[in-house]
Amino acid sequence: MTSPGRDPGTIAMDPQSFQAIAALAKEEAGLILPTGKMTMVQSRLRKRLAETGQASYESYCKFVCSSAGTEERRYMISALTTNVSHFFRESHHFDILRTKVLPVLKQKARNGERIRIWSAGCSSGQEPYSISMCLQAAAPELAQSDVLILGTDIDPAILEKAEAAEYSEQQIAGIPDDMRRNYLEHNKANQTYRVTPAIKRLVRFRELNLLRDWPMKGHFDVVFCRNVVIYFDPETQASLWPRFRQRITNEGWIFLGHSERIADSAISLFEPNGMTAYRVAGSKASSVGKE
Repeated sequence: MTSPGRDPGTIAMDPQSFQAIAALAKEEAGLILPTGKMTMVQSRLRKRLAETGQASYESYCKFVCSSAGTEERRYMISALTTNVSHFFRESHHFDILRTKVLPVLKQKARNGERIRIWSAGCSSGQEPYSISMCLQAAAPELAQSDVLILGTDIDPAILEKAEAAEYSEQQIAGIPDDMRRNYLEHNKANQTYRVTPAIKRLVRFRELNLLRDWPMKGHFDVVFCRNVVIYFDPETQASLWPRFRQRITNEGWIFLGHSERIADSAISLFEPNGMTAYRVAGSKASSVGKE
């Protein structure tokens, strides 16, 4: 346990412990933590020292790197992960979803085929719920079809918030007024807003580490993987593009964050089709629904 009277906030991280934790974070989750991030890492892991009863970052490092610290690694990665999300963030992707992708999905639904959309790195749920709202508003008939929006994240704590589907006034700022009226329930007691059952019904959440096995079966029509791979080194990013391609239909799409790009080495797999929007190479999807 920590020494009596010792404030965890006064414990300093030594360079050796930082390097070991950075190496473990890269191995476990692909996170890149340069030396300049040591103060941030120290701050974010301070609570973990208290929770695990470690007297120093050195002892915490030894614990989390040991076989006894297997479960703690999940909490460590959770603490080190940046969770920032907004409703309808990077709205141009939702424009593409509505005008270019939905016509294809509606035809699939008419043919009795299933529709699958993956929000990889879904954080506290705003992205998959935005997708559900977009589908409900532009193609309400899809709700009667076999439609599933899968939200995955490495952080179990943030997934609990996503499941709760309850947000503050500030957090719902990106939702258009008509969607607020139709798809949110106002809790006047605590001034929060909960996503309606109709929107939530299309969404499922699962814990998933992108660097490990992907247990999902079947293919996805659309993948949102935005502001996730930016935390990975180029080698790790390069290993993901073929895996995504294997899980996306031949007419499918993948959307990335505003600072992310698919490497030239994977250009045979995906073709640019809009700002940080890519479609499967050779797909005819972009010819459908053009204005």
